Formats: sequence, structure tokens, C-alpha cells
Amino acid sequence: MTEQEILNTLDHSNDSFYCTFVPLGHFYSYLIDVRLNVFRNDNGNWAIAIERLGFNPREGYVALEIYYYGNCLENLEYYNNRPTSSYCIYPIDSDNFIETIDNVVLKNDAKYWLVRGEQVALQYTKQDYKNAGIELKEYEPNTISADEVAKLAVLNHRDLFRATDQELYKSIPKDLKKILVLDEWFHKDFEWQLTPKMTEDQLQKIYDFNEKVTGMAGLTLEEFKKMTREQEATNDDYKKTIWENNRPSSYETWQLIAKVIVSNDPTLYKPTLQPNTHWSNWLDSGSM
Repeated sequence: MTEQEILNTLDHSNDSFYCTFVPLGHFYSYLIDVRLNVFRNDNGNWAIAIERLGFNPREGYVALEIYYYGNCLENLEYYNNRPTSSYCIYPIDSDNFIETIDNVVLKNDAKYWLVRGEQVALQYTKQDYKNAGIELKEYEPNTISADEVAKLAVLNHRDLFRATDQELYKSIPKDLKKILVLDEWFHKDFEWQLTPKMTEDQLQKIYDFNEKVTGMAGLTLEEFKKMTREQEATNDDYKKTIWENNRPSSYETWQLIAKVIVSNDPTLYKPTLQPNTHWSNWLDSGSM
């Protein structure tokens, strides 16, 4: 294994289908908690498992997603016959969760969540939330949303909401040893995907089809091609910026982790950048 191999794997973790680099700021899921786990063995194999606990109002559950990266992954989930880089665990009993939540807010008579078989109290005062730095959204007066409840519950019961070793090793060979665990780090979301340029033949077919259906508002084929190429150029510039500034190999977090893996020395992880993985730094998560 080499540092460059590890960084290349992370840089190319977005396959334009169902494999992605872990999105802490996912617009559909409120970020609640994170953890990063690093594994390796003496035969050149390595893996990284990143835990993202979030609440997606559309799905209606608090989900623990594990994102996998490495050169020896196994037993990955598949969707539409393609591998995915993550899978979900639901630490809160589903029936119990449904009983305590009305749409996205906590019911007034909800007493506890059953998390991995243990009762986690849900009755907190507004001052408890304030002390934890949680500013209540209050969609209606005196209501508390599920993600806000989870953020406070995690403070006192973090281990219950995190993956067990058995769950982490789901797609990692058992002979790899866990050598580093981080509860916080400096992170950049990296939503970069390869989008091939359309051929002249594709442009012609698209134009012909839409011209028959809509008339293209009088737009000529040449005007349509020009507009499309200009949009492609704009997208290319945007993707170049994302690649230069946000890809994992462009900043020290993953550079240091690559060194740790290759050297098998966790003491080499000595970051200078302030960690930003706390949910309070990703307030746009869940905003759509």
C-alpha cells in the first residue's frame, strides 16, 4: 500500500452512480453525529469506515449510515446491480420510534426511545437543549423535532447510537485491525461526479425530439448546440473548482490518515486544522 494509492481511492470514491464520499451536509438528512474508523493489516490491505448518524424526514427514521472505502472491501450492498459504498442501520426500534413521533416532532407523551434494547429518556427541558447549544426550530410553539431530540440523546448515550464492531466489519475482512478512531476531524464534502460531454449525434437527437414536441421556442439547432456547450463549459469550471479544493487528497485530514495507514502509526495523526464535523457546522444538512 502507498499513501498515493489510498488518496486516489478516496478522490475517486464518487463513481457517478451509487458510491459517494461521505456527505456530512446531505440536504435530505439532518446531521446528528459522526465517527471515523481506520483499519489495516500487514498484507497491504486497508479500509476506512465513516459513521454518519442523521435524520431524514422523508424516510421518517434516525439512520446510522456507514460509508466504506478501501482496497479489500467485501459484502457491499448493491442497488440496480451496482455496488454502493454505504449501508444503513436503524439503532432505534422502529415501532417505538413511530409511536413517539408525530410527523417530524416529538409527541408530548413520549417518554423514551428503545435504542439497541435500552431505554433512552426523551423528556428534557428547553434549558437542557439550550445548554447543549441546540436552538429549537419550533415548527409550532413548544414542539421539538426528532433530530433535535436525537442530538441531545446522543450526548448521554453516544455508544448506543454508534456502530458496533460487528456492524463495522460487515464489509471489512476480519483480519484487518482497527488502528485509529476519530470522533471529530476537519472535513469537506466532495460531491464531484464525472459527466461525459454529449456527442454531436446525441445533441441532434435531443434537438429533433424536443423540436417535434415543443417547437424549441424557435431555437435553431446551432443555437441549441451553442447553449449546451456553454453550459457544459460552466459545469466543467465548477467541477474543476470542486476537484481542486474539496477532493480528499487536497487537505491534511486524509493526507495524515494515509500516512497513519501506511506506517501503522496512529501517532502521526497530528492535525493543524480545527475539526468541523460537529452538527453545528453543517446547519444546511436536512434543509430540503
